[in-house]
Amino acid sequence: MFEKLVLASNNAGKLREFGALLAPLGITVVAQRELDVPECPEPYGTFLENALAKARHASRLTGLPALADDSGLCVTALGGMPGVLSARFAGEPKSDARNNSLLVERLQGQSDRSAWYVCVLVLVRHADDPHPLVADGVWHGEIQDQPAGEGGFGYDPYFRLPGHGCTVAELPAVTKNHESHRGQAMQRLLQMLRERA
Repeated sequence: MFEKLVLASNNAGKLREFGALLAPLGITVVAQRELDVPECPEPYGTFLENALAKARHASRLTGLPALADDSGLCVTALGGMPGVLSARFAGEPKSDARNNSLLVERLQGQSDRSAWYVCVLVLVRHADDPHPLVADGVWHGEIQDQPAGEGGFGYDPYFRLPGHGCTVAELPAVTKNHESHRGQAMQRLLQMLRERA
């Protein structure tokens, strides 16, 4: 197994989460920004296609194995939106505050508040890896109108987990890392890595 990989993201929250999840395997995660890798375009309509494009891009420019995720929020009443547009739901520049405001606005008058987080992870050992590792995870909840909690990022303060009676932003980090869409996908990816070691 490799000791270092580039994370095809500049999201500080994701870097913290992946770093914590991969540290026990002795894998150091480096953000692409630290290696002067520009962001990759994400023109595709699926999480899988965008994640694969980002992983190959980062690996090609660094020569390192690369891990990319494409994740987002899908809301039933919005036909699965914002989906792959989650980070840019309210347009450029990216803004969690504006994204959340638009989400709450679009859900006014909707009785169905069910939603789910999706994460698709792709790990390539090199840029032209013909057999990338792919893992996904889904986390179900519902959208509330008022934010709660100081943890997490993105839509976490509005994403309520009925089973916990709180939002994702109110969960302890260790619980989030274990149960989240990203945590689920990561556990599946770690299992694949162990099987192929």
